[in-house]
Amino acid sequence: MKLYNYFRSSAAYRVRIALNLKGLPFDYAPIHLVKGEQHAQAYRALNRQELVPTLTDGETVVTQSLAIIEYLDERHPEPPLLPSTPAGRARARAIALAIACDIHPLNNLRVLRYLTRTLGIGEEAKDAWYRHWIETGLAALEGQLAAEPTTGTFCHGDAPTMADICLVPQLANARRTNVPLDPYPTLTRIDASCRVLDAFGRAAPDRQPDAA
Repeated sequence: MKLYNYFRSSAAYRVRIALNLKGLPFDYAPIHLVKGEQHAQAYRALNRQELVPTLTDGETVVTQSLAIIEYLDERHPEPPLLPSTPAGRARARAIALAIACDIHPLNNLRVLRYLTRTLGIGEEAKDAWYRHWIETGLAALEGQLAAEPTTGTFCHGDAPTMADICLVPQLANARRTNVPLDPYPTLTRIDASCRVLDAFGRAAPDRQPDAA
């Protein structure tokens, strides 16, 4: 397998965690988003959205981080990345989607560049936009996970799932941009439980070969 990714990409970070949890070796193919390598013709042939990550597995090409994670889970069922019950799987997916669809896209590099380069928004306003959507999303997740009895050591129970795979990169982004995390004690507790695991540690942005 080969993973086309960028060390700082939250979406790629998720897939690296999943691959590590599964114990699956992969070739690391860096695509430098800031330098625009995602727009190269050869990469565009793999991923028409010109985004990362992209996973190739033989002749199979999979894009979108959550689709890749579920593909890996179906191809390599152990250890599972989703709970065993329909209700548990739905809850883990909902938490993952709250991050991957409602928080992360609003702070994606191409969105931030559109705000500054096309709409002419200043850096201070851009940073306020970034903080607003992270804080709004994390506040909702904190309230949910703090209140629900199915929250355990991790987002759902006592084994990491796709929900945790999405949470850890999002909190890493928040830290990198100096978003205060004190209001989210449940989320930071879960994050700490994840980051002591080798699979999460080896996936961290600063440990990737293209880290700058």
